[in-house]
Amino acid sequence: MQKRPLTSFYPLILFALFLAGMAIVQFSSPNMPDNDGYYHIKLAYLMRTEGLKPEFPYLPLSILNEKQFYDHHFLFHVALIPFTFGDLRLGAKWAAVIFAGLAFLAIWYLFHRQRILFAWLWALGLLGISDAFLYRMSITRAQSLSLAVLALGLLWLLEGRYWRLAILSFFYVWMYDAFPLLIALGVLHLAAVLLAERRLEYRPLLFIGGGILLGMLINPYFPVNIAFSIQHMLPKLTETTSVSVGNEWYPYDTGQLLKNSLPALVAFASGVLALGLAGRKMNVRTALALLTALLFGLMLFQARRFVEYFPPFALIFAAFTWAPFFEDLKPADQTRDRPDSPQLTFSSLLTGLPAIVLAVFVALSAFKSIPAAGKSIQGSKPFDLYAGASAWLEKNTPAGSRVFQTDWDDFPRLFFYNTHNTYLAGLDPTYMQLYNPNLYELWV
Repeated sequence: MQKRPLTSFYPLILFALFLAGMAIVQFSSPNMPDNDGYYHIKLAYLMRTEGLKPEFPYLPLSILNEKQFYDHHFLFHVALIPFTFGDLRLGAKWAAVIFAGLAFLAIWYLFHRQRILFAWLWALGLLGISDAFLYRMSITRAQSLSLAVLALGLLWLLEGRYWRLAILSFFYVWMYDAFPLLIALGVLHLAAVLLAERRLEYRPLLFIGGGILLGMLINPYFPVNIAFSIQHMLPKLTETTSVSVGNEWYPYDTGQLLKNSLPALVAFASGVLALGLAGRKMNVRTALALLTALLFGLMLFQARRFVEYFPPFALIFAAFTWAPFFEDLKPADQTRDRPDSPQLTFSSLLTGLPAIVLAVFVALSAFKSIPAAGKSIQGSKPFDLYAGASAWLEKNTPAGSRVFQTDWDDFPRLFFYNTHNTYLAGLDPTYMQLYNPNLYELWV
């Protein structure tokens, strides 16, 4: 029997390493990193026990009231259902680990398909690119799967797989309300082709737009999904609301960014340096990576939540720009069919200066970022916060009676422990403000 080459096991080995790194971060504390994870895993549990579209009477004074409720993370919650058997808290934590591992694997797949030398090593760089990024990837939210979607979207843009882009766009709408990011990638691809090849390539944008349009129209929650998307996104884009939203919508100061994302900034700067050293015209791939990293960098300067996108795309940009320099490490008889063969990757790693520098950078940044992200999770609120109060409310108040809470951000934890009651505000304060501005001001 012919032995399988080591390369066939790369995805499994890498996935195991990604899971190990993210598990170290995640289980540095028994607590969940963020409030919203409590909501997501509990809603997934309700979907398993009550049907994929359970009734949602829990926020009657918001645009997520029972008649207007739209699950804008529908497919994400479906993906969470397997983790709702047993302890929901542990299930949510393992879901975050596995989803982050899948996102990192998608980026490796992008490198692999694009024949980036040392694709496995570049991908391992994700474990050290930013401790704030690792922290965000440890939250049981849709961001990690969203990153996987964008990595696949970038790949299929470069490969011209337009029908795959359309299908991906369709399901992205069902999974997460960040689907306009895929449109942005299509626009940037159009600009990259125009800059690098002086031609107008609009077909990918049409397929992405078509997929998103169908995802909006053929939707389990049509037509309330359209109204909700407009109401939810417009205040964030136009800043027309004075409502104080979560900290994630406010920017880091410079010191914070240098502390929690220095490797990402170094990767981006190194990519710019590589462009200068190459002394050649940018191709579409490099131009698209540059424009995408710049977009997410600008978004990060506006809101810290986009630290979940800028660091990995800064790494992608660096990998693409340094690729020509790493090609010099390839033995003369190396075929293009096996860009990740063990002989190439390990022997060249020991003899090539660029590969040594990359390996040292990956190792040092991972040793810094993983413990730092774990320390951030250790500062999370106790997972049993409000557990006792919720049990008392469930036992001593009528079903459906409304709980007056002073902080909208307490809702996910209250909902996690108690679906006996309903609540004033939750998930986003603008949901209540949009439903009834006067009532919202009275509550404030």
